[in-house]
Amino acid sequence: MRVLVTGMGGELGTRVAQLLEGRREVTEIAGCDFMPPRRRLRRATFARIDPRDRQRLVAFVTDFAPDAVAHFGVYEPGSRMGSREAAASTEACTVHALGAAVRAGRLERVAVRSGIEIYGRGRGHPLLPDESAPLAPTTDYGRTCLEVETVAAGLARHHDVAVGYLRYAVVAGSHVPSPLGRVLRLPAVPVPALADPPFSLLHQDDAARAMVATLIQGAEGPMNVVGPGAASPWQAVLLGHRIPIPVAPGGWRLAGRLAELAGAPIPAHVLELLRRGRVADGAHAGAVLGLGSLVPTQDVLGDLFAWATARRLEAVA
Repeated sequence: MRVLVTGMGGELGTRVAQLLEGRREVTEIAGCDFMPPRRRLRRATFARIDPRDRQRLVAFVTDFAPDAVAHFGVYEPGSRMGSREAAASTEACTVHALGAAVRAGRLERVAVRSGIEIYGRGRGHPLLPDESAPLAPTTDYGRTCLEVETVAAGLARHHDVAVGYLRYAVVAGSHVPSPLGRVLRLPAVPVPALADPPFSLLHQDDAARAMVATLIQGAEGPMNVVGPGAASPWQAVLLGHRIPIPVAPGGWRLAGRLAELAGAPIPAHVLELLRRGRVADGAHAGAVLGLGSLVPTQDVLGDLFAWATARRLEAVA
């Protein structure tokens, strides 16, 4: 199997490439992104390509001619890019990379990163959506996930390609550039004054394992991948020994501006999570992919706050 990993420079893309290197059935691995991987890769090759550079991206994918694609070229707003740049880069990478992979003539299966933001959190939406719930995103990132799935679904219909849609909970951990993680790590964290809605998290290693399992098995259709259990903004703040700052419904714009000045912008989908929560039913993915035990949400929070303390080294005489 020849596997293309889009978004390989990110934490998840790099980790997936490392896991694929350990699989005997994977003979070649190639990846691309606008920034290089931060970890050592033994067999995978990498090309530094801006996802909006259509000519270079198409040429790279066409030359490699993958059998399978792990599509991590889905950029979360506030993670490694601003909101507009993330949306434009995701659209370009999805259309050009997947289109070129199909035209190369060998593509059999695709695993696509998506998110449970695709269900939305509007009035009347299910509180614990499973894969049969209506898709009604209420944030830009949720709409981006829907667009990515729509493009991939076109491949499945017209080119007989097996496509799995991994609808992740917020991926977090000590090394993930998560906008929610940056907010929760602030010394003082804005939390709802009149509510404490639950949300689920997903550990970075579980997200990577789910992607690899989807590719190896050729699993198809949507799958919610979420860590067991849930937390809430107030619980997360207290667990991290931060100071909670209660915010009234009309005060979130100011809270967002102050958080941005402190180095932690709050994009719309993270603001929605803090105000309304975000959970999903992950039973289907667990049964289909056979992932075993996933890291519980509370433990993911513990990892998020587990930063090593810098120590001064004394000179040896």
